[in-house]
Formats: sequence, C-alpha cells, structure tokens
Amino acid sequence: MPNTLEATIDIAAAPEQVWSVISDLKRMPEFSPNTVRMQPLGKTKTGTWTVNLNRDGAKFYPTTSRVVRFEPNRAIAFRMNENFTIWSFTLEPTEGGTRLIQRRDIPKGVNPVVRKLIDKVLGGEQVFEANLVTGMNETLGRIKQTVEK
Repeated sequence: MPNTLEATIDIAAAPEQVWSVISDLKRMPEFSPNTVRMQPLGKTKTGTWTVNLNRDGAKFYPTTSRVVRFEPNRAIAFRMNENFTIWSFTLEPTEGGTRLIQRRDIPKGVNPVVRKLIDKVLGGEQVFEANLVTGMNETLGRIKQTVEK
C-alpha cells in the first residue's frame, strides 16, 4: 500500500516570503526534480486546474491536478486527478522564520491502474516512494535557497 510522505525544512524568512515562492505553481520546476512543467489554467486559487509534466529519472509522464486548498501564507494543496493523491505545502511561523512542510497524502487510496504502472514502469512502490521523498527534500532545499537569497 502507498504511504503518506512528508519532508520538512526551516527557512530563515517570514511566511509571506515563502508563500510568494510556493504559491506560484509555474515555478515548481525550478524546485522539484520530479516536475518538468506545472501550468495553472487561470489564476491560482481553490478550484484551479493545472496541467503537468513529471519525471522519474528518464521516464516522463503527464498529469493534471486541481487546487483543493488555498490559504495565503498558510497552505496550498492540489489533488492529482490520475492517482487521487494530495500534495501540499504548509507554512508554520517559527521564531527564526518559517517551517515549510511538504506532504503527499492518500485519503482515498491510489488508482489501481496507476499502482500497476508504478510497479511495472517505475520500479515498484518502495522505489518510487523513496525517489519521491528524495525529490521532496531536494525541493524544500531549493525553495530555502531561493527564499533566503
């Protein structure tokens, strides 16, 4: 069964500064090694659709998502339409700035067709999830570098 995944980083900047970076979904390829393109269809808010191109190593695959949570300076989340997972960024104020948490939640399980593709094409659930966690930590590190410049 797929697992909830989470990565966290502390950033020496106010939540508003972090928000200005993570809420611009078109910038996601700058930060995520797994995202080649993320194009919102309209202004980003709850209900906005995105068209995406993702990668796992040399393998590329298209996805779509819909923003399901949009709370300025606090949280943004989008549900992947193909596999039903929800990806989120949550900002928590800290004494030194902001704690940024990235999660992948699976409230309704993963589409069985997608699970078969993960097993057959992307190395299986365990390998795929390990790659996702590595990518999440890389994403957060790149966001931190950008915000703290």
